[in-house]
Amino acid sequence: MPKFPGVNHLNAVRAFEKIGFWITRQGRHIVMTNGSRILIIPRHNPVNAITMGNIIRDAGLTNDEFRRLL
Repeated sequence: MPKFPGVNHLNAVRAFEKIGFWITRQGRHIVMTNGSRILIIPRHNPVNAITMGNIIRDAGLTNDEFRRLL
C-alpha cells in the first residue's frame, strides 16, 4: 500500500466532501459518511501515512483519485 505522508486532516475532510461525504460528528476524530460508508479521520497533523492509506481505501478511492481531490 503506497503511503500518503504529510496530509493535513482538514485537507482530507475537504477532499472527501468533494465526493459526497459529510461530517456527522466531531471530537477527537471526525466522523464522515456518505449514507453507506463511514470514515473516521483522526485530528492529527499530519495524519499517519498508513492510517491515511486505510481511510482512502475505506472511502472506495484509489490513491491517484484521492491525490487529484487534494
